[in-house]
Amino acid sequence: MVETARRLPQPRVVVVVSAHWDTTIPTVGFAGRPETIHDYYGFPAELYRLRYPATGCREAAEEVVQTLLAAGLPVERDAARGLDHGAWIPLRTMFPDADVPVVPLSIQSHGGPAAAWQLGRSLAPLVERGFLILASGNLTHNLADFRFRDTREPDTPPYVRRFADWFGDRLSAGDIPAVLDYRQQAPDAARAHPSDEHLLPLYVALGAAGERPAARRLHAGIDDRVLAMDIFAFEQGVPA
Repeated sequence: MVETARRLPQPRVVVVVSAHWDTTIPTVGFAGRPETIHDYYGFPAELYRLRYPATGCREAAEEVVQTLLAAGLPVERDAARGLDHGAWIPLRTMFPDADVPVVPLSIQSHGGPAAAWQLGRSLAPLVERGFLILASGNLTHNLADFRFRDTREPDTPPYVRRFADWFGDRLSAGDIPAVLDYRQQAPDAARAHPSDEHLLPLYVALGAAGERPAARRLHAGIDDRVLAMDIFAFEQGVPA
């Protein structure tokens, strides 16, 4: 992620979409100094001392709001929303100097992949204006397998890489219908994602890349045997 960020043109604003901010309708954060939220439990004390001194941007946040409204989506504003760990950890890695304004945007897990993709499609005009859409989740996210990873299976269960490779192949092929229908078409979909929320940010980023996105897998890795942490970049393609 560090090298990827170094190669990017400096974005005007980062719109960060995390699996950990889930609301009924799309909600945009307007905080001038978004709080670093430590929304995790049972970790070493030093992790709770970390801070990411991000700066918000009310003008950019309002631009996000107006772009979503223009696409026909309902929108709410949140004056106090900070950055949960799904947001500030990748931001801290990619932009350690916190020198790019940040606007958080929520997901709506009840809408599934189609709604997340449509949210992203609505954001596409912002990409052309220098906004970077940063989406944070997991390519596999089974917390039961994570909690019992040392007792159930000593090695990475085959479904983790099988599911991740299917997803990467379909993205590389530009097969958006299959990706949107992953729960029916992907191998081991229900085990890889007992619920959708940690996969939905990917759909937002995919949608923001337009009708013919070019997908690149930048990293394919597995943490703690069961969490596929693949990283993808989506670029707006040329219309057919």
